[in-house]
Amino acid sequence: MNTVYSKMENVCNNLKDSSKIEPNLYEKFHVKRGLRRNDGTGVIAGITNICNVHGYVINEGEKEPAEGELIYRGYNVKDLVENVEKEDRFGFEETIYLLLFGELPNIEQLEEFTQYLSINRPLPEGFFADMIMKAPSNNIMNKMSRSILALYSYDNNAEDMSLEGEMRKALNLIAKLPVIMVDALQVKRLKFDNKSMIMHPIREYESTAQTILSLLRPNREYSKEEAQLLDILLMLHAEHGGGNNSTFSCRVLTSSGTDAYATYSAAIGSLKGSRHGGANMKVVKMVEDFRNNVQDWNDEGQVADHLRKIINKEAYDHSGLVYGMGHAVYTLSDPRAVILKKKAFELAKDTEFEREFNLINNIEKLTPTIFKEVKGSDKVMCANVDLYSGFVYRMLGIPEDIYTPLFASARIAGWSAHRMEEMLTGNRIIRPAYKAIAKNKPYVPLCER
Repeated sequence: MNTVYSKMENVCNNLKDSSKIEPNLYEKFHVKRGLRRNDGTGVIAGITNICNVHGYVINEGEKEPAEGELIYRGYNVKDLVENVEKEDRFGFEETIYLLLFGELPNIEQLEEFTQYLSINRPLPEGFFADMIMKAPSNNIMNKMSRSILALYSYDNNAEDMSLEGEMRKALNLIAKLPVIMVDALQVKRLKFDNKSMIMHPIREYESTAQTILSLLRPNREYSKEEAQLLDILLMLHAEHGGGNNSTFSCRVLTSSGTDAYATYSAAIGSLKGSRHGGANMKVVKMVEDFRNNVQDWNDEGQVADHLRKIINKEAYDHSGLVYGMGHAVYTLSDPRAVILKKKAFELAKDTEFEREFNLINNIEKLTPTIFKEVKGSDKVMCANVDLYSGFVYRMLGIPEDIYTPLFASARIAGWSAHRMEEMLTGNRIIRPAYKAIAKNKPYVPLCER
């Protein structure tokens, strides 16, 4: 076995050598790495009516910072959240309706839609035992991805790609994904954490946020304020434009003509990545590193000293990155982070969490200055939604295992909208070009190698 491994190591080292690409070649062939230009602006790959992620303006050819805005179907997400709070109700179901159907529902439409989602939450008979209990996963995202693929087998019209068929599948998955998430968590607790599974029946009268808390908590109890806060988190995570990695993955797979189950499963795989949705766990672990290594969380000097170590690759994961700070589009502010920070402060005030809130606030406040000091960079940098989302989840008592799966349970609404828009308007397989630089080689017979 050691010999095989040693040979594999040699082969992999050879692969590294043969895979090298000189950085100057990207400039020579005008390659936009990551489909982004040198100034950070994205290469336009499509047109959408669904969402606008606004974080900068182009003034006479130059990128200028601007306050961030997130707009769903023409409606500013700030206005959506504020009005839901003002009317003292849940807003995630309304957000799903808006993203999928392109308009806000009236009272009757919203009630009917919410009820439709609720009655479609239960999993098919035998699905839990056959697809979730068997082959348990230590990672909930992988289990959710596999479960979506498995649901193909339970759908007699899985290949129906009419708009009505796609809408049926989308709503069915949007309704079921939170249940799959919690069920996968319970199996993970049993199989990997040596803890008891606690399973509850689904209550049809509960909203998505209420359902999640109700299924998670042993006593099923939650406050109205807790459920409404989780509801806002779901609203903020529901959509973020066609260019984010998981949504673009969804559109790429859709353009190939594959089915909905394969498409949404792949989108979850993308969101799992630490450079995308999985970044929220990087933030959680980074803040934990601050808690363990900074004695006085309110002392800006001590926080700044640890920030310097992180940026200099001397602390945490030695990447030099301050997770939760900076964004590919937002410059002056991430509107999701602004809303969530306010809610986090309200929840943490006068509790044992207030001290940690102050620590995170200091990280947000000091990072741009320390980054400029260490790197000499004038890059405008703001907190992104991940800096506060994990903190809010922790205050709600939500297990870390499902921080990113919660993101997926919300974002499937946006993925569904983009899949259907791609089917209606794309009409062409997405296939960007890659410049090949490998030189031709003469074939060498096996006996001469």
